[in-house]
Amino acid sequence: MSTLLAFLFTLALLIVVHEYGHYRVAKACGVKVLRFSVGFGRVVWRRQRGETEFVLSALPLGGYVRMLDEREAPVDSAERDRAFNRRPLWQRSAIVAAGPAANLLLAVLLYAASHWVGVEEPKAVLGAPVVGSAAERAGLSAGDWVRAVSPGDALPAERREVRSMSELRWQLTEAALRREGVVLHVTDADGRGERSVRLALGGIEARDVDAALMQRIGLGAPYGEPVLGTLVAGGPADRAGLREGDRVLAVDGLPVDDAGRLRETIRAAVREGRPVPMRWEVSRGAERLELEVTPHLADDRGRSVARIEAYVGTPPALVTVRLGLVEGLAEGARRTWEVSVLSLRMLGKMLIGEASLKNLSGPLTIADYAGQSAQLGVAYYLGFLALVSVSLGVLNLLPLPMLDGGHLMYHLFEGVTGRPVSDAWLDRLQRGGLAIMLAMMSLALYNDVARLLGLH
Repeated sequence: MSTLLAFLFTLALLIVVHEYGHYRVAKACGVKVLRFSVGFGRVVWRRQRGETEFVLSALPLGGYVRMLDEREAPVDSAERDRAFNRRPLWQRSAIVAAGPAANLLLAVLLYAASHWVGVEEPKAVLGAPVVGSAAERAGLSAGDWVRAVSPGDALPAERREVRSMSELRWQLTEAALRREGVVLHVTDADGRGERSVRLALGGIEARDVDAALMQRIGLGAPYGEPVLGTLVAGGPADRAGLREGDRVLAVDGLPVDDAGRLRETIRAAVREGRPVPMRWEVSRGAERLELEVTPHLADDRGRSVARIEAYVGTPPALVTVRLGLVEGLAEGARRTWEVSVLSLRMLGKMLIGEASLKNLSGPLTIADYAGQSAQLGVAYYLGFLALVSVSLGVLNLLPLPMLDGGHLMYHLFEGVTGRPVSDAWLDRLQRGGLAIMLAMMSLALYNDVARLLGLH
């Protein structure tokens, strides 16, 4: 229920803000607004305020602002000057652009608010890099704390501070899309001994820039101590004599750097469809013990993996990212700009086949993330709202018929040629735009279902 409520509130807020942008600028330009609708289809609630009817419709996946327009219905001669089609081109363009602009402005405020409240996020302390990965070749190791990032050829003065693991992931995503290397400025987990490490990202294709990017670079989960938590009674760990609080030092003679490396080692303890016994060296207080641990097999999306039925690793260290009023607004504007640019770049690469279409998400994924972020706290939910608001603003600026960007494209044509797009061409373009939108929505829904079923 909380997921559904969070999803509905997300949709309602973003739709209202988007349409209010159109409404407010239309009123400022002297255009008569006939209806302000949240949703489509059958009207379930209406209220008349002045000359505008405000309605709530049954299908909440969008909204619209209906303005006086001679192209849609006859207009009384006394009100022709208030018709949308009679306004100067720049005013019509401003009215159309106001919806996406409102979403982007909202995103700035939401990102700022999330940083004003303060967000608890994992520190950018790295786990053990994947063997043979770009991260390992760069010389990164378990426990390295990334303090700043700069482009590969940048001066040290140009480096950007890294406050959390999510900021590191974001900066690496940007660099991977540009196919540029970066310099990571790292210290040990206690903040001592800073050194600079060059991480090469040129070998990563744009189609590989997705949710699994960090794993492809060789950076998995944040660092966690290789310490055992709760054990399942009668499970492999319990039968082997392991106890909660045991610190794992080595497995089969190989040192264990962190919890992530230990989890990988456990999962890989399978040979020819059978679990492989492992020789563990653990410390328990002042004692050092050697134990034989025989896992059991489990199915993970059609693949056999080993399990010991115990919680492996301590939670990652957290840091609260909180900013002041002005700094929060500046960060909100920067984040909105970066997300907008990244979204456009990703859409462009998906269009030409250089990025995976799996990155396209639909309402099911949005609903799932809305519920999760709402449960994590206000700051996380505000950040999620900001992200979706940016996505909505950017999507609507695409030059596709039926979207605001399509109407701006018509206005550009009119500005260049001095004449509007003909009715015949408008009809053709609208039909084509509808087909494209239905295809995008179908693909997004397919991706949603595939993610829920574990196929992506």
